[in-house]
Amino acid sequence: MNNAFNTIGLIGKYADPAVNAAILELGRILEQRQCEILIEESTARDLHQCDYPRISLAELGQRCDLAMTIGGDGTLLNAARSLVGYNVPLLGINLGRLGFLVDVSPDEMDTRINEILDGKFEEEHRIMLTTVIHHHEGPPSQSDAFNDVALHKWEVARMVETETYINGRLLNSMRSDGLIISTPTGSTAYALSAGGPILEPDMDAMIIVPICPHTMSYRPIVVDGDSEIEVVVKEDPHSHAQVTCDGQINLGVVSGERILIRKKETVVRLIHPRQHNHYEILRRKLHWGEHF
Repeated sequence: MNNAFNTIGLIGKYADPAVNAAILELGRILEQRQCEILIEESTARDLHQCDYPRISLAELGQRCDLAMTIGGDGTLLNAARSLVGYNVPLLGINLGRLGFLVDVSPDEMDTRINEILDGKFEEEHRIMLTTVIHHHEGPPSQSDAFNDVALHKWEVARMVETETYINGRLLNSMRSDGLIISTPTGSTAYALSAGGPILEPDMDAMIIVPICPHTMSYRPIVVDGDSEIEVVVKEDPHSHAQVTCDGQINLGVVSGERILIRKKETVVRLIHPRQHNHYEILRRKLHWGEHF
């Protein structure tokens, strides 16, 4: 059959029983289209009613034309970090509350999947961040983030002191509860709750958002996507912090260590149904225009 995508990888939310029924239904739809179906190995552990080949995320990235995530935004975030180097487009099947990234619901799955396989879809490219922490001892720590990189204080009762540089030039020296460096995709996540602006998701930009700064004049700032951001945890024997990527990966950092954040060279490819409307998602998710 002449499909837009022929080899499909399935990635489900970890340890969620609701994923099984959705995968079985999705498999039925894809089998009717004569697609080759591959399933990510950890997703398959609790799935006993199908015999699709079980493969690692790396092999899935190498073999698939399209990866489908079944779960919520967190499932797609994890898949995006793992697959961004393979140039595999991602499509999100939403099993939870309305998500910003996963926009195909189970009750419309049959219609939307067939439309997408017929070539009736929109493809969107979004930036991802890569973070490197240069430690005093040992090798650097590194991780990617699709939503955001957040520097948090370690101690509950203390602030963390930081200096932030953009392309080698000092932006500010600040005491705060932390700092968020966000992609446009992440502008509706942690950065939004900290007072940051909402950006068009396909923009080439980054947002720097302070978390509860000691001086209220510190405000969020938007910088060009090609900028290199450096954050230094200032020397303080009592100041310890951690860096979190997408709220899923934690990296330790101590006083005097440098955190470098820049845009990753490869983009995340997202597939949406043709009816995709980001502003409609914003209105529904943020309850704009509702009367209470």
